[in-house]
Amino acid sequence: MSVRSLPLLFLNLGGEMLYILDQRLRAQNIPADKARKDEWTEVDRKRVMNDIIATMFNKKFLEELFKPQELYSKKALRTIYDRLAHASIMRLNQASMDKLYDLMTMAFKYQVLLCPRPKDVLLVTFNHLDAIKDFIRDSPTIMNQVDETFRQVIEVYGCLSAGEFHLIRQTLLIFFQDMHIRVSIFLKDKVQNSNGRFVLPISGPVPWGTEVPGLIRLFNNKGEEVKKVEFKHGGHYVRAQSEGSFDLYGDRVLKLGTNMYSISRPVETHVSGASKNSALNTKERTAPNPLAKEELNFLARLMGGMEINKTSGPEPGFRLNLFTTDEEEEHAALTRPEELSYQVINIQAAQDQQRNEELTRIMGEFEVHDQPQQSTSKGDDLLAMMDEL
Repeated sequence: MSVRSLPLLFLNLGGEMLYILDQRLRAQNIPADKARKDEWTEVDRKRVMNDIIATMFNKKFLEELFKPQELYSKKALRTIYDRLAHASIMRLNQASMDKLYDLMTMAFKYQVLLCPRPKDVLLVTFNHLDAIKDFIRDSPTIMNQVDETFRQVIEVYGCLSAGEFHLIRQTLLIFFQDMHIRVSIFLKDKVQNSNGRFVLPISGPVPWGTEVPGLIRLFNNKGEEVKKVEFKHGGHYVRAQSEGSFDLYGDRVLKLGTNMYSISRPVETHVSGASKNSALNTKERTAPNPLAKEELNFLARLMGGMEINKTSGPEPGFRLNLFTTDEEEEHAALTRPEELSYQVINIQAAQDQQRNEELTRIMGEFEVHDQPQQSTSKGDDLLAMMDEL
């Protein structure tokens, strides 16, 4: 397992989350002079995006994130994104948050699978960071935060060998290996089967620095080429024209990681049969987790670095629905297998005084005393989730 995979996982999943939220906020956008008190406006959209991105690229938070460490459980990381998604006036209920996380994870899984070579996962990350900079181009302070992270990624990953990138890609694929959520965009584009597994193409450019398959060269013991044998590979491959820029600015060439929601179209998720069966057979909910203590401490450190801008005054949170109607959202909440929901984090660990004191301090920082109580229909925030630990 690579100890350098976590920052890439977080940044790419966060980028996909921002793509989805921006698309949904634009779809529900109403001109300010016509909007009711509980409806979105363009000002609200920009405010939500700025708040989430500012929290996502908080300096203290990223300092913890970039420390060499192994990936933790899906539930631990999901808790981070719950907190991140509610770092603004926006509120998502459980069903919409589930759908958001499904879309994020399946999109990045597809991108990692399709990377022509392991190092290209860095180009995917740069595509996400480039798009995030477009979201906050009118906010120079937040732009500086993103640029600083950009430079940190270049510094940390720019000197890694091909073998280290191969280990990073393998670690990411292990993280995603049991996730087979069907997404309507992928199904319509025929890049995903009905069982939720992706279809890998047998065409397009080959990895940079490699040749198009179809030729075998034979060499003697002196290293001299003595024979060539051609074979049919059954695909339609072409040589890569350029590598793509790994600098702060430049043409990435690779399109993986760009915003696939730029063209508005409905996106649905469905739990495949295979995923249901594997979820029902898993023992993740009941079996003691040997890394539970480390995961809890990991969450405490990361959450402590997330400085959330608390709203003042009686301003209520706005609800965002990732489904077409409220009825669809309620139906999704009722039909989703319990094993695939992340409403409660079950962690079994021995009592540890230092850990309890740290979590008590962090949970105290989550409290918002100047905001009125929101109904459960507005969504559960992280404080409610942490109370159930």
